[in-house]
Amino acid sequence: MTTRLARLFVDHPASVDETYFGHMAFAAWFSSRLFLAAGAAIVHAFLPFLFETTASRIVRELAEQTHNRRAKA
Repeated sequence: MTTRLARLFVDHPASVDETYFGHMAFAAWFSSRLFLAAGAAIVHAFLPFLFETTASRIVRELAEQTHNRRAKA
C-alpha cells in the first residue's frame, strides 16, 4: 500500500525526468507566471492601453517551455 501511494507522487514527475521536489518547484514557478499573466489580463481589461501583449506573451512562453520539456523526456 505504501509503495502504491508513493507512486502517485513520483510517477508523473519521473515521466518528465524530474524528482518530486524538482517538479514541485517547476509547478510553483509555472503557477506564479500564470498569476502574473492573469493580473496583466485583468488590468488590461479595464485599462486596454496597458499590458497589451503581456498575458499572451507569458502564455506563449509557458507553452513553449512545457512543449520543450516534454520533447526532452
